[in-house]
Formats: sequence, structure tokens, C-alpha cells
Amino acid sequence: MTTLTQIMETVMAIAALDTDAQAPHSDADLDAEMGAIGARARAAARTLSRASTDSKVAALTAAARLLRERQAALIAANEKDLAFARDKGIAESLIDRLLLTPDRIEGMAAGLEAIAALKDPIGDVIAEWERPNGLQIQRVRTPLGVIGVIYESRPNVTADAGGLCLFSGNAAILRGGSESFHSSGLIVDCLRAGLVEAGLPPDVVQTIQTRDRAAVGALLRLNAHVDVIVPRGGKSLIERVMAEARMPVFAHLEGLCHVYVHQGADLEKARAIALNAKMRRTSVCGAAETLLIDAAVADEMLPPIVADLKAAGCAILADERARAICPESDPAQDSDWVTEYLDAILSVRVVDGVDQAIAHINGYGSNHTDSIVTEDAAAAEQFLAEVDSAIVMHNASTQFADGGEFGMGAEIGISTGRMHARGPVGAEQLTSFKYQVRGAGHTRPL
Repeated sequence: MTTLTQIMETVMAIAALDTDAQAPHSDADLDAEMGAIGARARAAARTLSRASTDSKVAALTAAARLLRERQAALIAANEKDLAFARDKGIAESLIDRLLLTPDRIEGMAAGLEAIAALKDPIGDVIAEWERPNGLQIQRVRTPLGVIGVIYESRPNVTADAGGLCLFSGNAAILRGGSESFHSSGLIVDCLRAGLVEAGLPPDVVQTIQTRDRAAVGALLRLNAHVDVIVPRGGKSLIERVMAEARMPVFAHLEGLCHVYVHQGADLEKARAIALNAKMRRTSVCGAAETLLIDAAVADEMLPPIVADLKAAGCAILADERARAICPESDPAQDSDWVTEYLDAILSVRVVDGVDQAIAHINGYGSNHTDSIVTEDAAAAEQFLAEVDSAIVMHNASTQFADGGEFGMGAEIGISTGRMHARGPVGAEQLTSFKYQVRGAGHTRPL
């Protein structure tokens, strides 16, 4: 139950956030402030790397409890963020990302508990062998160190990122979107309080308490303290991070996701998957943005699929062949094949078989998530093998592109790069490894 003291602490915290958010910051001030945050994170990471699994579980469990206890305060803070976002003219489809409800707060708490239930990756022996000379060699998982996370205005990412970094033994410096400033700040307060309850340093999780966009640049220059940056947002953010970061980046590009209805598709599966992939939540990165359908079945299957989508409120932008079948659709432009709508809009193209579908996806996609609907096993295997995306699916909605759905507890994002981590970035993907070599007085011959 929320006490009067907790309510007053929340009011004071929100007021302090407002003051800090509006304060002017010079580049020198920001660099100095970020340097201090980075130094605290590095010290906290060293302590956390030695922490027991039980203490990390205790911190996550306490944070989950606090999220539930402070639900009213979180919703009040979120209402301030929603008002700020609407004053900025943010599209309603993106407001949905920002919104906190009791169910979503419960989802964040449950997500932290799901992370706590995972196998602790730190100290896991990935491989071991003995050399002919008797040396014992093990490859063992270790934390990355300090992780900077830059993301859009989705408060749940604050909980997921903080929780995953904590459990994988890493300190986190979080920079959420300006619209989620108050919501994310109070979520971080819950994480930090949980760390204190578990006897761990609160600076394992820190947030940058300013809306100043220059703080992003200051974080990207902090290579003395930050080991890796994880950006999660639109194309412009990713491009900026890739250009300016002085440390490695786990790239999370936009979600130009495709559903391909092959000529061997079951119509009812195709209808259900296409509708869900686009309309379950249009603002998530796993939402389908383009539907491809084989010419051999387009006359039969495209009209009911389009009818389902339009009945759900989706606008259809179709190429000439698709418009000949569904003339009520608007014409698609070349730019539509490379547009992440994050809205109830879907581009549609008729293709001549699996080879052309794969070529379209590899040519226009963002290497995120793509799905084929078919009962033809050979076509499915070709698609899974040849589509160059982090996640490829057969007879499943692209909206399953989610670390929680993969059994990872949660995720920081979907990495579309090819180095280190690819696909959902969960606790295990936030680790590196080292070699532990044990001898018995071994010396190497001259």
C-alpha cells in the first residue's frame, strides 16, 4: 500500500525532475556530469560483477514489488508525460507507446520477475577442454561492464533494460525519450530502491536527468566509462549513434517487417497472421509494414486479407497488380517499400514466387523480422535460409519478435547487426567471455 510518505517522496521527485529537466547545460557541464555518472557506473559494475545470483534476484524482486506499490504515482507521472507529448504534437499511434496502464505496469513488474527466474549467465562455462600438455582451459561468461541505452519514449524499456543489465552483471546508463521523462524517472527509482534493499549499489542503474538532446552526444563521447551503446529508436537516432559513438554499438534498426503469403499458404492462416502482424499493435518494431503475396493465389486470397485489414481500420497502399485485384486501395509509391509506418498503414505487392519475395525483402527490408505463410515445407526452408534478417518465421506473426516471447524474460531491443548479438538482446546477449587457464607449474618450452 502506498503511504503518505511515499506519495510526498514521489511529488518531490517529480518536482526535482522538472527542475533538472529545464536547467540549461553547457557542453562542458554535460561532459562533466556524464563523466561523474560514468565513474559511478564503472564502480558499481565492479561490485555487481562479484554479486551473487541471490542478491540480483532479490533486487529484481524488490523492484517488481515497488512498481506495483507505486502504481498510482507512476500513472500520475505518466499523465504529465502524455500531456507533454500531446503538446508537442506527437501522433496518437506513438502516444500508445508512452501510455502506462495498470496492466502495463503489472507487465513491467512481471517482466522483472521473469528475468529473475532465468539462469544467471555470469560464470557459465561455455566450453572447456584439456590440452595434451595438461593445461585446463575454460571459456566463461562475464559481464560487458557499463552499457549505455538510448531509446524512444517507451517506459517499459526502462524496466526491461535496467533489469536485464542488472541481472547480467552490467551497470546501465539509461537515456529515454524526452516524452517519457517522468515515467522513466520513477521506474528507475524503483530499480534503484530494489538494489539498495538487496545490498547492491544503486548506481548499477542510472538515468540522465535532463531532456537536453545534447546529453545524447555527451553519452556517446563517454568511451572512457561506457563499454557498449544500445540504441533503440527511429532511423535518425540509429544513424546518429552509429556516426558519433566512440564505443561499440548494438544496432537496432527500424522494423521494416514483411509477411509473405506464398502460393502454398492456408487462407485462414494467412488472414489471421496478416491481420495480427499489422494490427495487434501498430507502433511496435515487430509490426508488419509490407505484405507480399504470390500472383498465383492473389486473386483468391488478397481480397479477404485486405477486407480484414480495412475492417480493422488499416489503410492499404498497393502496387498496380494488387490494385487491379483490390481497386479500392490507394497506389503505393516507391518510398512505401522502405517506410516504417508505425501506424495502421500497410503496403502490398504482388510477387512471382518465393525468389522474388526474398529479393524484395533483402533489398528493401531492415534485417529485422520477416515471415512466410505456407504449407510448402521446401519453400519455407528456402525462405528461412535465404532471408537475411535477424528473425525469420514460418506461419507465425511478426509480432512474436520479442525477447519475452522467446523465453528471454525481456529484451533491450532487436539487434539487426551481425556482430556479437543478433535478434532479441536479452541477459545472455549482454555478456562477453574470458578464458580461464589452469596449470600445474606449466612453462612453455623455449
